[in-house]
Amino acid sequence: MMKKVFVDTDIIIDLLAMREPHYQFSARLFSKADEGDLKIYVSSLSFSNLNYILSRQYSAAQARKKLLTFKALVTVLSVSDKSVELALNSDFNDFEDALQYFTALEHKITTLLTRNLKDYKKANISVLTAEQYLKSF
Repeated sequence: MMKKVFVDTDIIIDLLAMREPHYQFSARLFSKADEGDLKIYVSSLSFSNLNYILSRQYSAAQARKKLLTFKALVTVLSVSDKSVELALNSDFNDFEDALQYFTALEHKITTLLTRNLKDYKKANISVLTAEQYLKSF
């Protein structure tokens, strides 16, 4: 059975913006998806955040091109009304993290990858860094 993970926006930024020292782990993670060893899910919210962040580092056209290439590696999940409601009523300090967490839960994804472990202390699913997760391969 193929492994499924939900990836938080920060790990995607590490990849697309080549942010060191985290780039190597995000690159290895997404290579696993490209090779068919892993199915990666992200929220639709990530794309608007990524476009905004990448447009500050690259031209608008370059940012879109990077996102288009990246899109081929992932499955995009919609952020539902239910996830928004749960996030608004949650104990999460970071609203974006809450949205991503509840989107993963709603889609029955039991592993969430992030660099912000502290923001997911009350999670009921496995929350790991990309580096920690890659050790399981």
